[in-house]
Amino acid sequence: MIKVLIADDIGILRQGLEAVLSADSGIEVVGQAANGKEALEMCIKRSPDVVLMDMRMPEYDGEYGTRQIKTHFPHIKVLVLTTFDDSETVQKAVACGADGYILKEMENEKIINAIKTVHSGINVFGAGVFSAIKQTMPVPQPSAAGFELSERDRELMTLICDGCDNKEIASRLFLAEGTVRNNISRLLEKLGLKDRTQLAVFAVKNNIV
Repeated sequence: MIKVLIADDIGILRQGLEAVLSADSGIEVVGQAANGKEALEMCIKRSPDVVLMDMRMPEYDGEYGTRQIKTHFPHIKVLVLTTFDDSETVQKAVACGADGYILKEMENEKIINAIKTVHSGINVFGAGVFSAIKQTMPVPQPSAAGFELSERDRELMTLICDGCDNKEIASRLFLAEGTVRNNISRLLEKLGLKDRTQLAVFAVKNNIV
């Protein structure tokens, strides 16, 4: 069971999210917070696995909440759920240690999948957020010109940019989940990259997706 804390200053939105998430048998909503400070206090009291964090809240915003939670409870995953995808807001979230960044416009099922993916240790960033990440993250990226990328490599990068986890990629490509995991590890090694986020940035910068 994944314990989730919802941090958003709009009460009716928090209640709606709780209703949606509670309908999933694998998720338990353990609390709600109206700002970043309350989110930190709820983490102390309720020990959630994942915090759904809005970025723009009065007094103590999502930047404050994310930074404090990741500083004091690095094991807790923070998944930003907001309406803003501008480069400044994305940069703040990533710099504070957010484990993922998705938009409220996403379908309920995709929000649930994002929570489960982040909980499993995989960073999740909505497709529309990658352009902002590309502009703000000074991650050294090699050029695709120096590598021979197979069609399968390109398929993997496209699906990763779509926010798919290993299970979803395996289903779409008709592969075993272990094979997908190994192929992604091989691709990261080939390109000299550290993780899926860098891989996605590489794909966007080189116009692969």
